[in-house]
Order: sequence, then C-alpha cells, then structure tokens
Amino acid sequence: MNNEIALKLKGVFAGYGELNILENIDIEIPVKTSLAVLGRNGVGKTTLMSTIMGHATLHAGQIEFFNQAIERLPVYERSRLGIGYVPQTRDIFPSLTVEENMLVAARPGRWPLERIYELFPRLAERRNNMGNQLSGGEQQMLSVGRALISDPKLLLLDEPLEGLAPVIVQMLMEVFKKLIAEEDLSVILVEQSAKLALQVTNQAIVLNRGQVTYQGLSQELLSHPEQLAKLIAAN
Repeated sequence: MNNEIALKLKGVFAGYGELNILENIDIEIPVKTSLAVLGRNGVGKTTLMSTIMGHATLHAGQIEFFNQAIERLPVYERSRLGIGYVPQTRDIFPSLTVEENMLVAARPGRWPLERIYELFPRLAERRNNMGNQLSGGEQQMLSVGRALISDPKLLLLDEPLEGLAPVIVQMLMEVFKKLIAEEDLSVILVEQSAKLALQVTNQAIVLNRGQVTYQGLSQELLSHPEQLAKLIAAN
C-alpha cells in the first residue's frame, strides 16, 4: 500500500448555511485506496462528498489533496487538481448528446473518449442521443464516464447504484472493481447497501449524526455482519 496521502480531512465541521451536519471529521485516504462511506439516510454521507468537492459550507477544519490545502478553492479548481465527482443527482445536460456531455469535461490524460466507450459500450451506441433520451442506467454510465474523462486522481461516487435495475448494478459493480484494482486512482464510494460497498473497497467508515463512529478494513466489517448491523442502526 502506498503511504502517500491522496486526501486528508482534519477537524472538519461542515454543512449548509449556518447548519453543521458534519462534526470533527478526521479522515486520511492513501493513494490508490478505496473507501466505503456507510450509514443510514441523513447521517451526512452526501454532505461529506459535497464538502470534499466544495459544494457545502466548511465551518472549520482543513482539507488537503496531495498535501495541498484546498478548503478555500472553488469547485472548478478542485476538479482541475484531479477530483472527479459523480453526484447522486447525476447532473446530465439534457440538451447535449452523450458525446457532448463528456467532451465538456474532457482533459488530456489516461481517459480519452475511446477508452470511456470501451468501458461503457452502451455509451458508444448512444453517443448521438441527447441526455434526456437516456435511461437511468445509461445516465449513470454517462455520469461516471464524464467524471473519468476529466482524468481524476480521486473519484467520488455518491450512491451511484441508487434506483438502478439489478443488471445495471452488477455491471457498474464490475466497473468499480476494475477501476479500484487496475487504475492509479483513489475512490470514495457512498452506498446504501453496505454489503455491496464493502465488497469492492478496502477501507470503510461509518457515519452517525455527522460523526465517524467506525474506521477500519472493509473485509473486517464484512466478515462481522452483526457488528455492521449495530453500527448502521445505532442512534
């Protein structure tokens, strides 16, 4: 395991407006590490992703990306540094084609358009379709492809399997496994299904009431389902 730290959050308090949702978050994610973020609805999982990306309000604490302080940087600068974001809302441009949706985010690097089409052949078939002509699964493929084409060092996946058909879930899980195993990429995965998230990641945290209540190895938590259930259900 590489000892270089890709992302570090220290003493982070964040939320929206004056409201704090996250409290005293300390996380370190080494290079080429995958982290599952688990917890019930409303505990702060999406807020954590939004805070890293710069969409939420940081009230206190530091955020470092490859030893560079980024907590004061706007969203577009964090993206340029190498943070790719697949939001829960997907945020596809409905009036652009599949290819145009990706090209607006494209940067030179490891993920040219042809490689995205190799990863998602369905997008190649639908390249000339408008964003609003895609199924939910196709939109999610496009959202992941658009994040990758920006050549990220860190990929944030916020509930990417939500509401999708089982066959699409299985396909995306295989994609995530491949990215985590083969690419020089750190991944943070927020997912309601703890078992699915733990199967593809190597580290995990559990959030409860905006605080980290567990940090450890994914396989350790996966092999102790009773402990996992208690952590997720904790008040």
